[in-house]
Amino acid sequence: MTEEGILKTGTTTIGLKLKDGVILASDQRATMQNLIASSSVQKVYPLSDNIGMTIAGVVGDAQLMVRFMQSEISIYSMKKGGPMPVKTAATLVGSVIRQGFYLGLIVGGHDHTGGHVFSIDGAGGCIEDDYISVGSGSLFALGALEAAYKPDLSKKEGIDIAITALNSSRKRDSASGDGMIIAYIGPKGFEWIPQDQIKERCAEIGFNYPN
Repeated sequence: MTEEGILKTGTTTIGLKLKDGVILASDQRATMQNLIASSSVQKVYPLSDNIGMTIAGVVGDAQLMVRFMQSEISIYSMKKGGPMPVKTAATLVGSVIRQGFYLGLIVGGHDHTGGHVFSIDGAGGCIEDDYISVGSGSLFALGALEAAYKPDLSKKEGIDIAITALNSSRKRDSASGDGMIIAYIGPKGFEWIPQDQIKERCAEIGFNYPN
């Protein structure tokens, strides 16, 4: 397949540390150059009960990485008799991505030390932070995150900030748009935020969905 025909997520993905857990979020647009190839792409994935990952980059590479990590974490849990720590998962992703995956990823989750989010770049760099955005719309999302973030956010506050950041990127980045996917990972595990709840929060904040 030529470079022009590769399906890419374009994208805005977000990782956000809360008082007791993390938020992972993304838009749902996939592009091939200036073509909007899909408006319903999944860019947030559960890797285990306590860890998730967002994807930006080549779709085929991303899906392969998700399957690989789900398998490796499952094997780890069976051998160790417990969940993989979030930092261990992020470090493993950073090691694997160096083999030639065209991706920018966020790994986030909750373990015995609390909530953590890590950005993973294509060279294998693994950096932990309180809030992260990866993808073509990240510049616009980061401005919103910078303005709104504060320590010890509640789950509700985290959802609202993620929606605000996604809205900023979707208004300015042509490769980001359409729907929103948001997940919360806390002490009880991975939880999808229902679409009707996301739409309700958009309306209360003052955004149209989709816009």
